[in-house]
Amino acid sequence: MVLAFNAKKRRILAAGAAGAMAAFLAACTSGPKRPGTAGVPAVSHEPPHYTGEQPPAAPREFRAAWVSTVANIDWPSRSNLPPAKQQAEALAILDRARALNLNAIVLQVRPSADAIYPSPLEPWSEYLTGKQGKEPQPAWDPLQFWVAQAHARGLELHAWFNPYRARHSAARSPLAKEHIANTNPQAVKKYGKYLWMDPGEESASRHTLDVIMDVVRRYDIDGVHIDDYFYPYPIEATGANGAEAAALDAPSWQKPEVEFPDQASWQRYVQGGGTLDRAGWRRQNVDRLIEAIYTAVHREKAWVKFGISPFGIGRPDRRPRGIAGFSQYDKLYADAELWLQKGWLDYLAPQLYWPIAQAPQSFPVLLDYWLAQNTHARHVWPGIFTSKTADGSSKPFSPDEIVRQIDVTRMRPTVNGHVHFSMAPLMQNRAGLADKLKANSYQSAALVPASPWLGDQAPAAPTVALRRGANGLTLGLGAPKNATQYAIWARYGDEWRFTVAPANRNEVVLADYDGVPAHTVVVTAVDRLGNESARARAKL
Repeated sequence: MVLAFNAKKRRILAAGAAGAMAAFLAACTSGPKRPGTAGVPAVSHEPPHYTGEQPPAAPREFRAAWVSTVANIDWPSRSNLPPAKQQAEALAILDRARALNLNAIVLQVRPSADAIYPSPLEPWSEYLTGKQGKEPQPAWDPLQFWVAQAHARGLELHAWFNPYRARHSAARSPLAKEHIANTNPQAVKKYGKYLWMDPGEESASRHTLDVIMDVVRRYDIDGVHIDDYFYPYPIEATGANGAEAAALDAPSWQKPEVEFPDQASWQRYVQGGGTLDRAGWRRQNVDRLIEAIYTAVHREKAWVKFGISPFGIGRPDRRPRGIAGFSQYDKLYADAELWLQKGWLDYLAPQLYWPIAQAPQSFPVLLDYWLAQNTHARHVWPGIFTSKTADGSSKPFSPDEIVRQIDVTRMRPTVNGHVHFSMAPLMQNRAGLADKLKANSYQSAALVPASPWLGDQAPAAPTVALRRGANGLTLGLGAPKNATQYAIWARYGDEWRFTVAPANRNEVVLADYDGVPAHTVVVTAVDRLGNESARARAKL
């Protein structure tokens, strides 16, 4: 997802030639939503105000942004900032997310077999302190800070791990003595400018699982998230001649590549009686880690969601006609279709980083492809290339492209969310994007969609008491023990307006709206899985 970002972006955009086709634009104008299917609730996108004697169901949509720490893409703005400055930057991100009516942050906590939190298993990240293994001074726990401050704002915090990368090309400081390349050198291979944990080495996968589970046990996170870096993106071979030279004129995904150096682990597999071909064996290595993470996370904490964000184009033998480009199935050995069909994840966030009208990689066509693979009715929350908005490239996205892609997701009955890559353009309000999203796409708050396969027992209803104050209507609230949020409909005149508040608050003040005071509220308690209580109603 963030392979020095510009290099990754070139790979993505090189996946095929752009082509505008009206047929693909038609995919953006499908009919109205129908009820959800196969256990996934339909998306509810009510306007910010609603008239009627009773308010509708609470709007639900996963609205998230990735916050990259590798190469200081999103946070912190540079390495070795004083902790107070890092905290101020984190709070600014969280406050902007809340102001935009987002409801989740996906924070990169393990960029390259390192950590942005005190870990007994891996060294401190140089992107935090300037030198790998160097502890922040004064000491603090950034992940604990992010979790607490996100929850205080009613935001989920998903911890994002890179599963196999051991050193990034942007790294500058020496490896710390406790880094896996030093403690278990057999498990780490050099590949181009990167160090990579070999998925064929059982100790490498076990180490990644141990790192993830350490965070699940010690931190109150809402999700575990991994990105698209399984086996590394291939390095193109150079200096070829003859037939290979002709191939070098082909699209990047068809050019000859440098083989990932996993010969030793491959030979052990073959000599041990393995029967898969090398590509199948590589996919099996990754599959085993995916299944192990899903099982272990839910054994430890049933409410923590496991999400995966693979490259956005599916395997070649299944993709829709007209779709072309890089294959994660063949190149990264990531069988995301299998993971969906086995139910080894709670949400898939395929990186659909192309415009709606680019025929070989059309956003709506690719989205429909992933929905067709979703036989276990998990969440599909596509990744949107928000960072390409007005980014100075030859074909930047306009803010309207991002708004329209969100609209595309809302036209599919079983799509109930999306994730922005990344937070930076929203912080910069690039080309007025943040303003446009708030005005057009995120006019009101929304609850994170429920995940009924993880549990569907609703919490008890909250208690509500009202009193009029100088600053508006004060709600005295009492939440059941397992609630994390209140969903609040407030009536101003004959209009209902929706908001949310963390359940650890026992008072919420509803300010007057355009001089009109709220006089009636309908409140529900919501638990960590998105289950909603019966309604409590109060009126002055």
